This record gives sequence, structure tokens and C-alpha cells, in this order.
Amino acid sequence: MTFTPLQCIPRWQPPSDWHRITTVDAHTEGEPFRVVCGGFPDLVGETMLERRRDARERFDHLRTALMWEPRGHADMYGCLVTPPVTSGADAGVLFMHNEGFSTMCGHGIIGFVTVALETGMFPMEEPETTLCLDTPAGLVTARGHVGGGRVRRVSFENVPSFVVQLDAEVTVPDLGLVRYDLAFGGAYYAYVSADALGVRCVPEDAKPLIDVGMRIKRAVMAARPITHPFEPDLGFLYGTIFVGPPLDADHHSRNVCVFAEGEVDRSPTGTGVSGRLAIHHARGEVGIDQPITIESIIGTCFTGRVTGTTSCGPYDAVIPEVTGTARITGRHEFLIDPEDALRHGFLVR
Repeated sequence: MTFTPLQCIPRWQPPSDWHRITTVDAHTEGEPFRVVCGGFPDLVGETMLERRRDARERFDHLRTALMWEPRGHADMYGCLVTPPVTSGADAGVLFMHNEGFSTMCGHGIIGFVTVALETGMFPMEEPETTLCLDTPAGLVTARGHVGGGRVRRVSFENVPSFVVQLDAEVTVPDLGLVRYDLAFGGAYYAYVSADALGVRCVPEDAKPLIDVGMRIKRAVMAARPITHPFEPDLGFLYGTIFVGPPLDADHHSRNVCVFAEGEVDRSPTGTGVSGRLAIHHARGEVGIDQPITIESIIGTCFTGRVTGTTSCGPYDAVIPEVTGTARITGRHEFLIDPEDALRHGFLVR
């Protein structure tokens, strides 16, 4: 008998009671991004925040099946695509990670636009294709810069971003008094100096960055309420961002974001860069249309600039634009066997 395993695979069909979910996977400057294209139930809600609550309440087991092991890992990230909720928008995007469903994600916007245009989800036009995307944090306008039938980079105009407090202080167990800036760029972050805390923004320090970052996050959450001016569901601290010197002298600085339940962003964090722009503008360090390039923990980069100013409730705010690059890495059909005791996933860090 001739052994031909590769010829058998196309003929194999999983049992009809197995749940199938199809995805296209990508990375944005190194950060994974899994776009769910089919098999996820429709979400109920007139707004993206309502759909976020519905996903959390009814389908969290599917999030963990896709984000956690064995189909994902502790640092996995992805999104669900929904119909738009506002007039003129092209689609809704709901982000997910190891802890739950996010309110906004810059690397996710860049990854989604790249996937959506290169796979034909939306028509691609050169030299630029614009997509207006509903997110739980608000409407985001993204522009795919197209050349040779490929998305070469993506720029997005984020939601208004603002500083809550500069030079705040919090007492952190085993660290003492820690100084931080609190800002919103689609999500709230505590920004701290890596040097002041004795850590480096490099892969070799990933474990201490997670440990220190989560301790700071928990301490800030315990010390103060986080309240959004308009939406209660946006009022929570998403993570800690360490700011350090760049490895490339031509760049502005380096970001490492520790978010959700100890995830480490491999990209410079689009919402984090938006908050950084708000901080630097408030300090008089960055002007309108003055670009800065920020490195990630692995040395990849986002470029950010303030395109204008506005307000968000009681806060002076900026309109940030962030630019980066994504690449498609694969397409998948994930199968969930109802008899599998680990079908909803698990995490080992």
C-alpha cells in the first residue's frame, strides 16, 4: 500500500457537530492579530459597547478558545468583524485578548485594514484606501497606503486622546513611591519611566517588565477611580507603559506596554502612542504635525503625530495619527470538538 497522507487531508471532513471558526492571521510590527472571518455568532447591540457586553456575556468561551492555548497563547490578540453602527462607517471591529474584549487597539486597526484590503473584504484603490471603523471607543478613520496591489502601511486617526494627570504618584508594594502619568488614547494607561524602575525596554527584561507593570497597574487601580467623561464601560486602567530611551538615535523613544492580564505588546502600541502624544503635547514637547517615531520592545516602530486639538468632556485633547505596517501570516480553520475537555482553552505562562 502506498502511503499518501497529504492526499487524504483534503478529503477529510470533521464531524458535523464540531464548531468551525475561520480566521486570517497577521502581525503588526511583530504583534499578533487574528481576524475572525466566519463561525462566530452574530452579536446583539446597537452600539459597539453593547456588542462588547454581549460578546463578554454570551461568547467568552469562544474568545478563550481562540486566544488561549492550544490555538493561541498568553500574548495572543484578535478581533471580531461586525456590521457598522454609525452612518458612513464601513465596519465594526471588536478587539479581544487574553483577559477579555478591549475598547480600542491601534495595532489591531493597522492589522485589520491590511487584512481587509489584501484579502478583498473591501476594494483596494491606489494610492490610498480609506476605511471608517466603529470601535467601542468611537469612530476611527484609517487609510491604507497602497502600492503594487499591496498595503504598504496604514495610518489611522484615533479617537480624541487626553491627559488625566501628569506626575501622579502611587505607592506600590516592594517598589515604594512610583511616579506616573495617566492618559487615555482609546484606553487608559499609566506611563512610567523604565530607568526609574530599574528595568530595560528589551526582550531580555520581559519577565520583570510583566511583574513590575502588573504591580503598578493593580496599585493605580486600587488607589483611584478611572472614569471616562462619557462612557462608563471605558473607565478602567488597561495597562502600564514603560518609556525608555531608543536604541536608534534617530528615534524618539521606546515603549513597552504590559496590558490585560500580563500581556506584553510586541508593537509600540497604537493607543499607547496616542496617549504619549497627548502627554508630550501637554508638556509642550510635541507640536502640531511634528512626527515622532517610537520603538517597540523588539525594535519595530510606529510613527505618531498630533494632527489637531479638541476637547473630551473636561479634558483638553489631541487628535493623534499613528502609522505602522502589518503582514498576513496565515489563514486557518479552527475546530472545536465538543468532546474535548480543553476545548475552551487554558493558559500556562
